Amino acid sequence: MKTILKSLALLTVIALVSCGGNKKEDKFGNPASDEKTTTEAPAFPLAEKGAELFAGKGTCATCHKPDVKLVGPSIQDIAKIYKEKNASIATFLKGDEQPIVDPTQFEVMKANFAITKAMTDEERQSLEEYILSEGK
Repeated sequence: MKTILKSLALLTVIALVSCGGNKKEDKFGNPASDEKTTTEAPAFPLAEKGAELFAGKGTCATCHKPDVKLVGPSIQDIAKIYKEKNASIATFLKGDEQPIVDPTQFEVMKANFAITKAMTDEERQSLEEYILSEGK
C-alpha cells in the first residue's frame, strides 16, 4: 500500500511540474502570451531617409519649405497635387515625368535633376515618401 501511495504521489508531482500551470512558451522557452502582437508596417517606411536626403544631399530644402512657397512649391502643395493626380514624385525626380505642380518653375528645377537622376531608385522613393508623409 505504501508503494502505491508513493507512486501516486510521484505521479502527481510529475504531472504538476510537467504541466507548469498551463504556462505557454515560445520556441525559445520564453513565456508567451495569448495576446497577438501586430507590428504594422509604417505607412512611409523610407520617410526618415527621405528627410535626410531632402535636407542634405538632395538640397531640396533650399527651394522647398513645408507650408510656404519659396522658390519652388511647398511640400504640402506638392504632396496634395501628387496625391490628387495619383502621380509619382520619384518618377518626376528621375526625369521621366512632366511637372504637374508648378510648371513655371520647371527650368529652375532642371538644375537639380543632375542630383536626383544620380540617386538610386530607393533614394528617390525615400524622397517621395517623405514629401507625402509631410504633406498631410
